[in-house]
Amino acid sequence: MERLHQINPFSKRDSHNANSIIAYKVLTIVSWLLVVLSSVYYTFDAPRDDVYARRTIWGQNRHYHTAFALNSLIASIYWIVLFVLQVGYVWHLFSTNLEYVNAAASVGSHFIANNLLQFAFVMLFVRSHFIWAEIILIINFFNLSSLYFRHPTYPRFIHIPVVSGPLAWTFIAIYWNGAIMVNAHTLPARILANIAIWGILVYALFFLTAYKDYTMGFALATLTASLGVGQFLRQVIAFQWIFAFTIMATIFVCTLVIAAPGIFGKEISFRREAGVPADQERAPLLDDN
Repeated sequence: MERLHQINPFSKRDSHNANSIIAYKVLTIVSWLLVVLSSVYYTFDAPRDDVYARRTIWGQNRHYHTAFALNSLIASIYWIVLFVLQVGYVWHLFSTNLEYVNAAASVGSHFIANNLLQFAFVMLFVRSHFIWAEIILIINFFNLSSLYFRHPTYPRFIHIPVVSGPLAWTFIAIYWNGAIMVNAHTLPARILANIAIWGILVYALFFLTAYKDYTMGFALATLTASLGVGQFLRQVIAFQWIFAFTIMATIFVCTLVIAAPGIFGKEISFRREAGVPADQERAPLLDDN
């Protein structure tokens, strides 16, 4: 059992040896560059190496008029900000502060897996392999959910770029790609979408109430705004954009209630008052840098 723990890259560890840190540095940078370069490239150019319909990322979004089509500008800004924040996370792997290095390395395996799965999703999505793309998204959803529930209270420099940001995107992408996968443009499909969209609100409220995680709230509110704008520009006379903006506003207000200091007479904190274990998986989430 101890041997299995040692070789399992997803096992919880308080510290890492020099070889492990080097491996995390190399694999993190390589996997992150794969995602960034493929995302940027396929934003502006379509693949030319497949027999299926090949389009850019947002070309696919424009081609399939589903009830979960996103606004490319807002979604792109979301990813640009997320990529910039991830640079900060990668930098902590090279920090002279051993505590920062160990904290960053503790979630490194999940982050590398997320990068590889996101890269696979992009490669499949632009080549119209939507079923396989959906499978990849679901696998990554479980990967990131496992990361979240095992490491729910990490510092912001880890939690936002590695956990909440990618998890929020993956959840929305399952809706987005799934609607394209089933070519959901008929009236029954739109009615089903009008019901399914409320799952975003339920998902957001879960994290806001159970974990008081305003980073998930802001991330999901932003992506729901992208959905609302995308639907409004596509079809003004429809319920989907109205529902999307209602959900976005509700999430945003609830998130402000959680995030705003002193809203309930005292600062809302993720820090434990006493008896904080040394285990890094239980380090404070949002009070530390």
